[in-house]
Amino acid sequence: MISTRTRIAAAVAGLAAVGATTVGAVSATAAPATPATPAAPAAAAQADGKNVVQTSHLSIAAASKAAQAALDAATKAGQRVSVAVVDRDGNTVLTLRGDGAGPQSYSSAQQKAFTAVSWNAKTSELAGRLQQAPTLKDIDGTLFLAGAVPVTAGNAPIAAIGVAGAPSGAQDETFAQAGVDALGK
Repeated sequence: MISTRTRIAAAVAGLAAVGATTVGAVSATAAPATPATPAAPAAAAQADGKNVVQTSHLSIAAASKAAQAALDAATKAGQRVSVAVVDRDGNTVLTLRGDGAGPQSYSSAQQKAFTAVSWNAKTSELAGRLQQAPTLKDIDGTLFLAGAVPVTAGNAPIAAIGVAGAPSGAQDETFAQAGVDALGK
């Protein structure tokens, strides 16, 4: 005897297959897209300089260079760490998990970098601000522990490098700074 649950699952699977087949058939026979019509003058005015904000970001090559320099500095010091580089918006550009780095170091490095770019300050400095504003630590994705350094262009943060896994935040921050310093070479 087939259970009700099994019959329902089989029916859902059958409907999904029919739906996929129908979508595939419609897509295969669809007419080619017509070329877009030129934008109206009013639409072009919306994209003028008054409505556009440009920001600077590290290239992936620069982010890779900085992350590798931070990881190399840690390895040279005998530390097993993870390194994260985030962009101006706090999005992770890349993360390197060093050989033997602890499982917690991966997300900690990302959170430290996010925190540094968010306030354009080293996380060791930000940790001190918690005494005046203890609720800062409640902001999602932040980690107020030493180990991250912002990357700036014209005094504005464009990225940050976070390191986690060494026995102290001061060491993590030294390795993060080595990554920032590599960008000037």
